[in-house]
Amino acid sequence: MPITILTESELRQCVALDSESIAAVEEAFVALAEGRAVTPPIMRIDIAAHHGEVDVKSAYVEGLDSFAIKVASGFFDNPKRGLPSGSGLMLLWSATVGFPQAALFDNGYLTHVRTGAAGAIAARYLARQEIETVGVIGSGTQARYQVLTLREVRDFRRVRVYSPNPDHLSRYVAEMEEALGLPVEAADGPEAVVRGCDLLVTTTPSTEPIVRAEWLHPGLHITAMGSDSEHKQELEPEVLAAADRLVCDLKSQCFRLGEHHHAREAGLLAPDAQVDELGEIAAGRVPGRTSDSEITLCDLTGVGIQDTAIALLAYQKASALGLGMQLET
Repeated sequence: MPITILTESELRQCVALDSESIAAVEEAFVALAEGRAVTPPIMRIDIAAHHGEVDVKSAYVEGLDSFAIKVASGFFDNPKRGLPSGSGLMLLWSATVGFPQAALFDNGYLTHVRTGAAGAIAARYLARQEIETVGVIGSGTQARYQVLTLREVRDFRRVRVYSPNPDHLSRYVAEMEEALGLPVEAADGPEAVVRGCDLLVTTTPSTEPIVRAEWLHPGLHITAMGSDSEHKQELEPEVLAAADRLVCDLKSQCFRLGEHHHAREAGLLAPDAQVDELGEIAAGRVPGRTSDSEITLCDLTGVGIQDTAIALLAYQKASALGLGMQLET
C-alpha cells in the first residue's frame, strides 16, 4: 500500500491554531469520556546525559478509520546549540487493516497545535468569561501557542509574562505584541504574574515548584501543562489543595505524571477527592465553571487521543489539497 509523506511546510498549510483544530481535539476528548477510545500508557525514554526525553503516545478512537502513533522529543539544552528544544513526527495507521497510511514529518508542529487546542478547551469551560489579563510563566513555543489559541475562545486585553531567561523574555514580549496587537508586559518574577492575571498558563519543563498557593486569588483559572513526567513540577502541592475545582486531561495519567501526582504524594489530595476529566465537561457530563469566584485548575499532560485527532485532520486536509509525496512500499 502507498504511504503519504507530508512535510512540516505542507502540514502548516493544512492545520492552524483555529476553531477547526480545537473542535477536532474536543471531539476526541468527548470520545475518551464516553469510553470510545483506547489509550495505552505513555512510553518515555529519558536521556539524562543530554537533558532530553522522548515520548511515544497513541490512541484509537472508535469509529475513526485511522489512528496515530506519535514520537516527540524534548532536548532542553538545544537552544544553546541554536536548535529548537522539541521535535517529532506522527505515523498514521489504518484502523481497518493495520497498514501505515502516512508519515507526518511535523517536527513537533502538530503536537504544539493539539496542546494549544487542549488549553483553549480548558479555558472555554473553566475560565471566566471576562478576562483582562492573561499570565504566562515560560517563554518557549507553548508559551506562544497557548496564548494564540486562547484567542479563539476568550477575548483579553493584555499578557503578563515571566521567564528566568532575560533574552528569551524580551524576544517573547516583542514577538507576541506583534502577533496579538496587544500589550505584553515582562514581569520581574512569577508572583507578579500570578497575582496580576485572570488566567494563568504555566509552560515550563521545571522540576521544582514555581507557583505558590499564597498567590492565588478568587476567579483565577490555571492551565498547567509543563508537568508531563514524574520529575517535572510547576505548582506547589498546596496550589491544588487551595483550588475549588480540579480538572485534568486523563486521571490515570495525571495521578502518575502530572501536578495531581505531586499533590497526592504530598498527602494534600485525598484518594476520593473530586477530580474531573476535561472530556467529561466537554461531553456535558459534569459542569464547567460554576461561579466567577471559583479558583479552577486544569492539569494537562497530553493524551494520545489528541495526536490521533490532529494527525487525522491534517491527513484529510492534505489529501483534499493533493499535498504530499506517495511512497510505494
